[in-house]
Amino acid sequence: SSRSARSEEDQDSLWDAWGSWSECSRTCGGGASYSLRRCLSSKTCEGRNIRYKTCSNVDCPPEAGDFRAQQCSAHNDVKYQGQFYEWLPVSNDPDNPCSLKCQARGAALVVELAPKVLDGTRCYTESLDMCISGLCQIVGCDRQLGSTVKEDNCGVCNGDGSTCRLVRGQYKSQLSTNKLDDTVVAIPYGSRQVRLVLKGPDHLFLETKTLQGVKNENSLSFTGSFLVDNSSIDFQKFPDKEILRIPGPLTADFTIKIRYAGAADSSVQFIFYQPIIHQWRETDFFPCSASCGGGYQLTSAECFDLRSSRVVADQYCHYYPENIKPKPKLQECNLDPCPASDGYKQIMPYDLYHPLPRWESTPWTACSTSCGGGIQSRSVSCVEEDIQGHISPVEEWKCMYTPKMPVIQPCNIFDCPKWLAQEWSPCTVTCGQGLRYRVVLCIDYRGMHTGGCSIKTKPHIKEECIVHTPCYKPKEKLPVEAKLPWYKQAQELEEGAVVSEEPSFIPEAWSTCSVTCGAGSQVRLVKCQVLLSFSQSVADLPIDECEGPKPVSQRACYSGPCSGESTEYTPEEIKLLYSSLQEFDELYDWEYEGFTECSESCGGGVQETVVTCLNKQTRETANEMLCVTSRRPPQLLKACSLNPCPPR
Repeated sequence: SSRSARSEEDQDSLWDAWGSWSECSRTCGGGASYSLRRCLSSKTCEGRNIRYKTCSNVDCPPEAGDFRAQQCSAHNDVKYQGQFYEWLPVSNDPDNPCSLKCQARGAALVVELAPKVLDGTRCYTESLDMCISGLCQIVGCDRQLGSTVKEDNCGVCNGDGSTCRLVRGQYKSQLSTNKLDDTVVAIPYGSRQVRLVLKGPDHLFLETKTLQGVKNENSLSFTGSFLVDNSSIDFQKFPDKEILRIPGPLTADFTIKIRYAGAADSSVQFIFYQPIIHQWRETDFFPCSASCGGGYQLTSAECFDLRSSRVVADQYCHYYPENIKPKPKLQECNLDPCPASDGYKQIMPYDLYHPLPRWESTPWTACSTSCGGGIQSRSVSCVEEDIQGHISPVEEWKCMYTPKMPVIQPCNIFDCPKWLAQEWSPCTVTCGQGLRYRVVLCIDYRGMHTGGCSIKTKPHIKEECIVHTPCYKPKEKLPVEAKLPWYKQAQELEEGAVVSEEPSFIPEAWSTCSVTCGAGSQVRLVKCQVLLSFSQSVADLPIDECEGPKPVSQRACYSGPCSGESTEYTPEEIKLLYSSLQEFDELYDWEYEGFTECSESCGGGVQETVVTCLNKQTRETANEMLCVTSRRPPQLLKACSLNPCPPR
């Protein structure tokens, strides 16, 4: 019977039939099984009398431990040179990977405890190749001996890399007084080939969250290899650098964080392969669009979460650029004619000239706010076009083969303009009580001088100040107003042209005065600009595109008296400083403020009118030089104290 069972090949080579397969050398993690055959010839038979195959190709539970480590620990109760040792595996021996070399814990002693490891032991920790009868045999990712099939970067055997995406980037630390740490990158469950390199004084640490919601943290305080939520971690710590490697796949969601440790900045480069866990899945056909007489029905696509096996919102699938939503399929249905009595037909039959229903939208409304984040809306409806090109609204479900366009969206999400107060000027006096000024600008989200700030929230531009130096002259009753150039500068810097959707001249800020004392000049750049409303960006145009007078690009300035000069202004200096400020005529003017005290207490005296320079808007007393362009009213007199004086 044995001879009749032999194949023709065996007959030619004089081999007996192969025997049954042996029991697997391992119960999990990939082992080896062998089969024997006997040579029936008195002479030597060509070929091998033993063959192998892989078996038990299922992952071992985490608590099972390393197979090579188990073989080393089996010698713990056997004396070596008269002493017991706890043996740890020595892996990845380049010369003889299939010998059992072990190292005594806590010592430099490395011993070959067996000439060969048990069949099924991995040759190298990061390879599927296995040792069989003391020799390293190639094993492909399909777990077959002699196979050269490899996993792709996504961990798919013989895959094309389409089920994951490469993520790479760089993080730079930004020190903050109120933050001790920051998030570098979040790496989701299932990611592979994770590598991070930190350069700088700061430190990396991990936060993990399992699919069951269990959270953990690892401080990564020392160099070594260890497990974090059943994911193998390799961490190297250097004085100025840290390297983190995780081969994966991750068994939890990992958040890599940085803990600030020094004043210098740090940078982190990271790279990993992220699984595409949300994929499009085609649906069944929708109900027929007509009950009789010919209609059509469509398929759609839904976003499917591969981890939870449930349908999720489409936005999760749109996150991956590699995900292409499948186009809907269409087929005719209910082609039987409608009965003359009770049949009805909902729409026209589909044919090659009948376009699919589609979404149509109205234009977006104006934004609800001009800044700070608003909303705008539109109406979206499903329409259908017949053969003649007539468009009519239809039920929304007929357009559901494509996502419905959004009906609201955020707009003008940039910050509103806000006041920016600059530094205070020096006090207007060198002793006693005076005034100081500052420039208050309205700044937009781009940091440009603009308009639109609320006048109610504007910080004040003037306040009293005291110089703690004794004055050697009578103290004035009122604070001294600022000399003209500083006040003029504060007034002009507050005013600015705003970029609009119409081309307009936009002057930039004036340069500093060309001299540090006396009269000089200032220059500025004047551009023709327009606001592009869609992108909310500003574009420069040729000067001739703007209409109206172009603002001056040069003006005179006065930086105060030079050393040794008088602090009073000459008429020529006043004319120079006020040559282009006609608005002072409107802002400041002379006004009567009553009369002086009577020159006599009895017997008849006179009173003179008191004329002061006032700010018309604030009704505050101003320096008389600010009213120099207005005509001073005449001095008026009136009689007083007409009662006769008592006899002496």
